[in-house]
Amino acid sequence: MSHYLIEQLREIDNVAVRLSTVVAECCGDGHLEAVMLRSTESEVVESVDSSHLFVFIGAEPQTDWLDGVLARDDHGFLLAGPDLIVDRKRPPGFDDRDPWPLETSLPGVFVAGDVRADSVKRVASAVGEGAMAVTLVHKYLGLS
Repeated sequence: MSHYLIEQLREIDNVAVRLSTVVAECCGDGHLEAVMLRSTESEVVESVDSSHLFVFIGAEPQTDWLDGVLARDDHGFLLAGPDLIVDRKRPPGFDDRDPWPLETSLPGVFVAGDVRADSVKRVASAVGEGAMAVTLVHKYLGLS
């Protein structure tokens, strides 16, 4: 999460930022009434009254399973397009062309959304990138 957002949240009286905490359970009858929060340090579970829950995903890419398959940056985000060109050299497999936008280090494999290095981490952008990726896949397959 962006530092400025963390600071803004800390200024709101009815918002508590809890580190090392996971949602263990959501409780309610027809609507959310409480969440069970578990400390990952002490394993203590606490019930907190709540009628809303915001799920924040994408801040840490879960790409370890792609290690050695697709190029990633130091944080695990997938490199794509021009980010794959280093010292004016194309990555292996791209002998006759540069990687297209959103194309990973494996020709014909495209990435969209938060897991892409240097993405803007916004839903609207991810949706747009997904639509773009479909067009690029069609181009790669010779369907367009």
